[in-house]
Amino acid sequence: MELHQVRYFLAVASTLNFTRAAEQCNVTQPALTKGVQKLEQELGGQLLYRERQLTQLTDLGKEVLPMLERTLASAEAVRRRAKEFQRKEVAPLKIGLAPTISASLVLDPIAEIARFVPGLQVELREGAAEKLVDLLLEGEINAAVVGDVRDIPPRIDDWSLFEERYVAVLAPTHKLANRPSIGIDDLQETVLLDRSGCDVAPKIKRSYFPEQPPRFGHCSGHDLHLQHMAAAGFGVILAPEHMPRLPMLKTIPLEGDQVSREVRLLAVQGRRYSPALDAFVKVARLRDWSIEVRHRGTPQETFSEVASASA
Repeated sequence: MELHQVRYFLAVASTLNFTRAAEQCNVTQPALTKGVQKLEQELGGQLLYRERQLTQLTDLGKEVLPMLERTLASAEAVRRRAKEFQRKEVAPLKIGLAPTISASLVLDPIAEIARFVPGLQVELREGAAEKLVDLLLEGEINAAVVGDVRDIPPRIDDWSLFEERYVAVLAPTHKLANRPSIGIDDLQETVLLDRSGCDVAPKIKRSYFPEQPPRFGHCSGHDLHLQHMAAAGFGVILAPEHMPRLPMLKTIPLEGDQVSREVRLLAVQGRRYSPALDAFVKVARLRDWSIEVRHRGTPQETFSEVASASA
């Protein structure tokens, strides 16, 4: 099946007249008729029938008409997209974000590069850090912003953007909610909510509970589930300071030696950067993130992100 055959058939189906269809397609009537006949041969049945001056669709023609319309529309969309890309009218940028990374942190860098990268089209994808590394290597995303990640492959370039501390996230009605900070003794007597597969628990254990394990109670593989449990008073979450969170929750700093993580930018080493990716990497690496993180990640700003991520 060739696209010009599909185009000829759709022209006849629209006009119900071979002469006008040929004029519309800018071909001779015999060429158009031959193209339609070849399409009928490939589909194994008659698509049109003519009675004197009357042209009508057969039952098979009516059945395949919407599918052939979609086929031609898709092909033309691909052709337009390719032309736009060649003219640099489209500049795709796919960024992966770990679940605890607020999308608000990357919005200003994206807005900055949009001013000098025409046609910028951004796609944000969420996934565990290890999964984002796989997507980078597979070419499914161009860059990733993650927290701690184990065993980064040699093919991945890795830049530190900023460091953020872990804090206690809890309901305003929790017995510790009015403390200016939460100490080790408080944590030992508090039920902690555990995110399955998260690296927070080992870090907290090494820093605050070297001899006795913490009291982890309820758990979930999703941050939003844990936050709803915390809001209901089931326990306390220990989480990165700028993690998207529900607006009804409070954050309180931890006492003692600060437990923190580095937020990092990842990209594939040696792979040719598109103009959009090149600009994003440069802006992200040169940015003063110490200013950025003071104004981002508040509960009110990040609630919509949490809700959309759970949809």
